[in-house]
Amino acid sequence: MGYPIWDLAIGGSLLMALVAIPHVIVSHFAIGGGLLIAVTETLAVKRGDPELRGLAKRSSLVLILVSTVFGAISGVGIWVVAGLVSPAAISTLIHTYVWGWAIEWVFFVLEIVASLVYYATWDKISKGAHLLVGWLYFLGAYLSLVVINGIITFMLTPGRWLETGAFWDGFFNPTYWPSLVLRTGICLMMATAFMVFPAMRAAAVHRDRLVRYLGWWFAAGGLVSYAGYRWWEAVLPDSVHALFQGATPALATLAVTRHLALWSLTAALVVAVVILLARPRLARPATAAVLALAAFAFFGGYERLREGVRKPFLIHSHTFSNGLRVAEIAAVNQQGVLATAGWAARAAATDPAGIGRQVFRVQCASCHTLDGYQSIRQALPSLPDVLAVTADDPPGSGARTYRNRCAACHSDVSFDDMKGMLPSADEVRGGPDMIRDLNQGMISGALVKLRVAGENYIAADRTRMIDTSAFPSPYMPPFVGTEEELAALSDYLGSLADDREPRMSMRGGE
Repeated sequence: MGYPIWDLAIGGSLLMALVAIPHVIVSHFAIGGGLLIAVTETLAVKRGDPELRGLAKRSSLVLILVSTVFGAISGVGIWVVAGLVSPAAISTLIHTYVWGWAIEWVFFVLEIVASLVYYATWDKISKGAHLLVGWLYFLGAYLSLVVINGIITFMLTPGRWLETGAFWDGFFNPTYWPSLVLRTGICLMMATAFMVFPAMRAAAVHRDRLVRYLGWWFAAGGLVSYAGYRWWEAVLPDSVHALFQGATPALATLAVTRHLALWSLTAALVVAVVILLARPRLARPATAAVLALAAFAFFGGYERLREGVRKPFLIHSHTFSNGLRVAEIAAVNQQGVLATAGWAARAAATDPAGIGRQVFRVQCASCHTLDGYQSIRQALPSLPDVLAVTADDPPGSGARTYRNRCAACHSDVSFDDMKGMLPSADEVRGGPDMIRDLNQGMISGALVKLRVAGENYIAADRTRMIDTSAFPSPYMPPFVGTEEELAALSDYLGSLADDREPRMSMRGGE
């Protein structure tokens, strides 16, 4: 919490997704493409097949242009955005895995150099030497994934690292091997999705054969991906499953994301079987684009799900999404949020609203904006929302409004119970100003629950992954700070309902 918040209109998490998802799609193509191109050229040399070798040569140009240019630039972008959005988590990763990152960078340099040499030496060196360069490229690319996978999976399932702090205990964590299998399959899918386009440039007499050859690779990648995904799900703790699975998942959006990912994989496999294996003559730029989009949707959906199920943590059971560490909760409760985050204290006003705004920036703005992504203001119930719930006219409309506007924050309260707690529709119409008091009461109640969650974290065994499923609002970090800061934050959030229209400034807390 000692790092200043980077205020963004769209929210830091959304910006991270916009940068990271295109990068991982391209990076996995770079890995899978290295394997597929190397195997393709090897088969071509052994069989004396110039068309197969031509496919490898054309695909290597795509590899250079896409992976070493866009992939490298977007990779730097991930470091810049992650360092600004989540500096506390990045600091922990650097201090824990600095030698892991160093090893990965060595493999990355090997990958880049080999890819450039590979493309530049077609028909200029012996075929055996050229094949060696291609396999060296794949070796560097895949070993880079082997290292990165350990660090990424650590953030969701740190395993025995929570107890020992040891490099290898965190690296080979419970989801390491399932994720490596899943990503290996994804690499094959991404490579095939890109290489279909160079295959369609072959002579008509050879095109069907090359497309069908790629179809078998795509089918294999899809099946390996599915097996890895199911294995990944199976090893997740029950508290993580509760966020996106079951009859009433804590985060319904993640349940939707899971369904989208799995149906996208199904669609990709069906399209691949039809246009690559059964009827390769149907492989056209438009159908190939559909195949690629389905594969991208599966991968993007999985990445969003993987990031989402870490909630409320960036490093599970260690660092929350706002940079607060579990071990710091008791001290921050005693000292206060603003005393801990000196950067916020310097800008804090003496009035409660000003103090509340700064507390919001420290504790909430890493995930929420005022009027942009995950808007706090829009999450507060408006007068029409309350009227729709209380009037329930026509019958059933109130339940729909409650489900769409309220249930995400009140998953433990049914529509009938909420309607019984609210004033009647006539009372609401007669005193429309009551909406502020209603919001204020709901906000205060929610913050008190989050304060209780903090006590639960203090009492939890921090040497193993914390089961958050029984905690109040298990997908949100606890409230920490003094009672005065809690009251100031409650007043500030309540004041946001006074102005339902988005303001000129859409940044978090301003």
